[in-house]
Amino acid sequence: MWSQLQWMRTAPTHPNKSLKIVPKERPRSYAPLVEEAGEAIIAKIKKAADLSNENCDCAMKLAHKLSMQLRAAEDRVNQLEAEVELFRHRAVRAEYWLQTIQKEIEEKLITPRSANAIEQTSLPKDAEL
Repeated sequence: MWSQLQWMRTAPTHPNKSLKIVPKERPRSYAPLVEEAGEAIIAKIKKAADLSNENCDCAMKLAHKLSMQLRAAEDRVNQLEAEVELFRHRAVRAEYWLQTIQKEIEEKLITPRSANAIEQTSLPKDAEL
């Protein structure tokens, strides 16, 4: 508005004279704004890349830790399975020995006693005297 007033004051009073126009403020260059915007965008991209790399590193460390735990658990499962197989084998052997012992008891102790008991009951009463 000031430039318009200035123009009016300096306006010629004679129509043949040239007009003297005083330009407004010089327009600001957009180059610094573009540079600032570009630098800000690059800074944000760099920050996003850094955060992404940190997240990836954390994920890799966690994956490695979990992988190690999984391997340890698998090793423990294999160990326990081997122990179970050992105990099954021992149980089968123990069952075999129990059957063998039972058979021996029946053959050596129970059957002879039963035979004696049958003989004693089958003897006549007068044979006892």
